[in-house]
Amino acid sequence: MNLLVALDALLTERSVSSAARKLHLSPSAMSRTLSRLRTVLGDPVLVPAGRSMVATPHAESIADEVRALTAAVRTVLSPIGSVDVARLNRVFTVRANDAFVVVHAARLSAVVATAAPDVRLCFVPKPDKDIHALREGTVDLEIGVISGDGAELLAQTLYRDAFVGIVRKGHELLRGGEITVERYAACGHVVASRRGKNTRPGDEALAAMGLHPEVKMIVPSFPAVLAVVSASDLVGVVPRSFCQSQFASGVVTFALPMATPPIVISQIWHPRLDADPGHRWLRGVIFDAFRTGDR
Repeated sequence: MNLLVALDALLTERSVSSAARKLHLSPSAMSRTLSRLRTVLGDPVLVPAGRSMVATPHAESIADEVRALTAAVRTVLSPIGSVDVARLNRVFTVRANDAFVVVHAARLSAVVATAAPDVRLCFVPKPDKDIHALREGTVDLEIGVISGDGAELLAQTLYRDAFVGIVRKGHELLRGGEITVERYAACGHVVASRRGKNTRPGDEALAAMGLHPEVKMIVPSFPAVLAVVSASDLVGVVPRSFCQSQFASGVVTFALPMATPPIVISQIWHPRLDADPGHRWLRGVIFDAFRTGDR
């Protein structure tokens, strides 16, 4: 690469000393470089003509190509610039669970479309916390809770959430006064689990008190929990933010009578995309949407 840049300078300046000044080299260093070029090309490149130098026919024939190659190299090795968002035409694949898509996808899509009408968000299911999709590049961005095995991944917190209990309107649990752990545990429950497990947030705290609520139904997602609860006497547990959706109109939320783990929702990406201008812009848009908007 250094020889290519030097050759371009020599063919442009047609002078060893002028080319040396252009590349901030000494005349002797440029003379040695010209000698190397002559050996590599098998051609004198520049030859004396009175007090000046002229290019050989071969050097003349490759001068334009050398100039183009040098410009291409400089472009490739230049720092990444900004992106023209209004002209950005790109599909970003975002992996998120059903609850996030139901509550937030429409708002995020509208914000993105306002700034970049040719950008499309493609939300794909999140069946597990496996990070291979990010590593392999089949997913551009993941939104959710960070798993423990993605040490090299980068993340930015979007918002913090918490679990709440839900029952249908008119449920007897709402009519009996304070919702104690005993009354809560005595109800039948519906659990959201992608893998069919019958555990839910707060089980450890209840078990420590000797309480083991009966799981009557297992469904694959929080939207399904909402649907089941609104049409039955079962009790469910969902993130509080999900209860902002239009699908929550048939249920009532209540504070859980036992401790549950906090929920930290982040946007997560692979380092390979950290400096990508388009990706960086999308991350900024999403972060600002949660910093300034309702959750």
